Amino acid sequence: MFNKVVLVGNLTRDIEMRYAQSGSAIGASAIAVTRRFTANGEKREETCFIDISFYGRTAEVANQYLTKGS
Repeated sequence: MFNKVVLVGNLTRDIEMRYAQSGSAIGASAIAVTRRFTANGEKREETCFIDISFYGRTAEVANQYLTKGS
């Protein structure tokens, strides 16, 4: 069984690629997700920074198409 999470935000840095001894691709980056809300009548904004990893073909495609800020 797999869990699925969808995050909407911006990459904080380009994908960092490396390869396992087996030759499979591993990509790493981070995403900034901003939440806007109202607390006590005051508009507020909160940003979370989340490390993300990609494996195999997904890492290669992410590296090809995703850049910082996208």
